[in-house]
Amino acid sequence: MNALTESVNPNTIDIDTLPTRDLVQRINDEDKQVAWAIEAELPQIAAAIDAIAERMRRGGRLIYAGAGTSGRLGVLDASEMPPTYSVPRGRVIGLIAGGLSALTNSIEGAEDDPAQGAADLRALQPTGDDTLVGLAASGSTPYVLGALAEARTSGMLTISIACNRPASIHDAVDIAIAPLVGPEVISGSTRMKAGSAQKMVLNMISTSVMIRLGKTYGNLMVDVQASNAKLKVRARRIVAQATGLDLAAAAALLDRCDGEVKTAIVAAQAQIGPSEARNRLAQAGGVVRRALR
Repeated sequence: MNALTESVNPNTIDIDTLPTRDLVQRINDEDKQVAWAIEAELPQIAAAIDAIAERMRRGGRLIYAGAGTSGRLGVLDASEMPPTYSVPRGRVIGLIAGGLSALTNSIEGAEDDPAQGAADLRALQPTGDDTLVGLAASGSTPYVLGALAEARTSGMLTISIACNRPASIHDAVDIAIAPLVGPEVISGSTRMKAGSAQKMVLNMISTSVMIRLGKTYGNLMVDVQASNAKLKVRARRIVAQATGLDLAAAAALLDRCDGEVKTAIVAAQAQIGPSEARNRLAQAGGVVRRALR
């Protein structure tokens, strides 16, 4: 029996005969199902977030492994953590079958090698504080299964994200996440609904883990590093929004705090100097709300 992601979609059998406006409506109708499929998996997603955050507080890493579209999505999510949340490089890592050249080129056969998946993970010298998230639309990619098998021998937390159930990948992990988005608009093109589902789940996981690690204050991204003109403007705006200061006062405060957004917020809210604000943040594990108590 075909996996759900490989089945033919009865709603789009005639898609090549439709006017373009109707064609995109069919695609949009199918895409609407993605969020509902993810909602059914929220308990497992929440459990994964809490378990990852606990390990990252101890210094653990978050590692993704996938092939093709799934692998590219993992690498994308990992690459966005340093500029978005000032996560040190190497704390969130994306492994893709075929290596980095597979980001822009199809490396045929790379996904069929479980030994390479295991070797790629082993090269990172994983520990029990690390987490491996295996990404596979089908749930049966050998490269990913090999990485997960290696992860289990290292005592890592293991999580699967796949759009089929049952699936081999779910039998190999501690927490299984299976948004069942149904057959694709174009049969077998799992970069579509399955890819969208994986991207949305990854967004939820990494964003929520960063929230749990104190990278936000309310819904403000307070661990931003103002490394270019756009980010300097953003940092001033965040400090102004968090403290009620106008932009000019926020900019002056940031200058006194060496550009550190968290330090500026704590200094303004607690009416203390930058040095004491830094000390409070250090004692609070970098969590602004805790530093203000």
